[in-house]
Amino acid sequence: VNFAATNVGLTFFIYSFTLNIMSSPTATIPSTMKAFVISSAATNINPLDNGSLLTVPTPSMPSPKYALIKVLRAGICNTDLEILRGYMGFKGVLGHEFVGRVVKLHDDAAEEVRKEWLDVRVCGDINLGCCNSVDPPACGVCDDSLGYDGVHSNMSRNHCPNRTVLGILNHDGTFAEYMILPITNLHKVPDGMSNEVAVFSEPLAAACRVLEQGLVCFKYNDEKRHMARGGDRVAILGDGKLGLCVAEICGREYLRCTMDEECGTTAATITKPAAPILFGKHQH
Repeated sequence: VNFAATNVGLTFFIYSFTLNIMSSPTATIPSTMKAFVISSAATNINPLDNGSLLTVPTPSMPSPKYALIKVLRAGICNTDLEILRGYMGFKGVLGHEFVGRVVKLHDDAAEEVRKEWLDVRVCGDINLGCCNSVDPPACGVCDDSLGYDGVHSNMSRNHCPNRTVLGILNHDGTFAEYMILPITNLHKVPDGMSNEVAVFSEPLAAACRVLEQGLVCFKYNDEKRHMARGGDRVAILGDGKLGLCVAEICGREYLRCTMDEECGTTAATITKPAAPILFGKHQH
């Protein structure tokens, strides 16, 4: 990831402390840790002055649903910079992009859970539904009792109205030595994937979600909507990190659907949809 020169201070902080936290996962977990914390409302002209490197308590797991994760790499999203300027009114540990290693589970965690997750390298979903704190969940979304998953693919994963969001809404984030997430939010990182690549999982997943939720359709015949259509025309505005990810995902889906017979009728009966186009300020 290439960071802008204006973000050098925050970048240096994250890079410097991640280099120093790759000790053995079996080491004793300290009671305190270093973290980049927003303690009050944004009042400084320089957004970096609205956060501080502090020593704070190492997070504890509220239930067996959670895992304690040692952060190996944390990524910087433009959302983090906007939060430093006051977006969301967030207070706490900043950051939501990460790759880490599960170093501890709750004392009441089942033995099979320990065997599956302890000492495993992970990345994770950033949205935490109320099902992680209330049993049974009262929202009707987490358990899909309202049937929303049938309308929008896996809506229950991300759209609980009572959710918290890692490093964005009422849940401490990834710019720290340790963090906690529900085990159901975790995804195992393949052995052959470097930390520097794995930390990019969250922004790439955000781009994939555009297609997963059916917001864009390049198919000639869309059976889900029970109508023939020539395919959506898509414009991506902005060629930053997320814009490039969305362009890559949409471009691949466009090629798959316009070259794969199972995606619909042939070009002889329906004109191909226009390819997605990316608007940005960079020459490439």
